[in-house]
Formats: sequence, structure tokens, C-alpha cells
Amino acid sequence: MKKRGRYPKDFKIETVRLLNSGNKPISELAMELGIKRTLLYRWRDQIEEKGEAAFSGSGRPRNDQLGEVSKLKKELKEVTEERDILKKAAAYFAKDLK
Repeated sequence: MKKRGRYPKDFKIETVRLLNSGNKPISELAMELGIKRTLLYRWRDQIEEKGEAAFSGSGRPRNDQLGEVSKLKKELKEVTEERDILKKAAAYFAKDLK
């Protein structure tokens, strides 16, 4: 199975510019660049839809980010449990003051 390629934003924009110039058919351009024709259509549609915001890279986070996220989730869970315990204790002691 072939590994999925990753292309920089500048490459995608330049490729779509070449596609829109109309000097070459899309199948010829795709063959020269070594990418699928459908990928060129997808890039063109993304630029038409989002303009400069296309290809923002909202993919999967890196491993170091995933580690930090899991650490923060664990910390949030602990702090939430502590808060709930303190709420119950405050309600218990407030009941005794009445």
C-alpha cells in the first residue's frame, strides 16, 4: 500500500495556479507532478471555497501535543474531583451551623 503524500501549502497553491492557467490538461499536469488527478480537483475546490484560508493544516496533532493533552485531561479530572469533595464538605459543615 502506498503511503499518503504530504504537500506544502505553497506547492498546492502553485499547482492550482498552473491548473487554472489552462496551458496543460489536468491529466498531463497530474502525471508530471506524480499525483492523482482527483487530488488536483480537490485542491482547486478547496481554494475556490476557502481562498487564502485553504490548506490550514487542521490535521491530527503531533505526538508531543497528544501527550500534553492527556496530561491536562488527567489534571482536570483530579481538580474536578477535589472541587466536588470540597462542595460536599462545605454543605455538610454549613448544615451543622444551622
